[in-house]
Amino acid sequence: MPRKKFDFQSVKKMGLSFPGVEESTAYGSPALKVRGNLMACIPTHKSAEAESLAVRVSFEERDELLATDPDVYYVKDHYSNYPVVLVRLSRIDPDALHGLLSMGWNFASKKRASTRRNVTPNAARRSARSGTPDELATRTRSKQRS
Repeated sequence: MPRKKFDFQSVKKMGLSFPGVEESTAYGSPALKVRGNLMACIPTHKSAEAESLAVRVSFEERDELLATDPDVYYVKDHYSNYPVVLVRLSRIDPDALHGLLSMGWNFASKKRASTRRNVTPNAARRSARSGTPDELATRTRSKQRS
């Protein structure tokens, strides 16, 4: 029996059934977000295959999905440092899509410390220097007193 072929409209219908999910855009493409955090979207990078969906998941979940079913799930170099998996909508069944969207909902509804793999030391230093002007001034005064 052939699988049902999904498009973003059917993904949207399924995704909007999760609490707090809203229709939006990301990079000019239709997307689903949870409280402003990206959950899933149509990938816009040219390396993604046509009729694919990008879903935010943890790196561990992505690795497991890729190992379990590489005909359905994939990742391209452009996406490798981001917590996202690409899915071929023509090859996924309804239960698996619902489960994937559930992973995406869980990921998007939790606040994450880092959304990139391999954060460079320079980025960590920049992050330590960031803050409001008052916070930076307070830190500078504290260092000067020491």
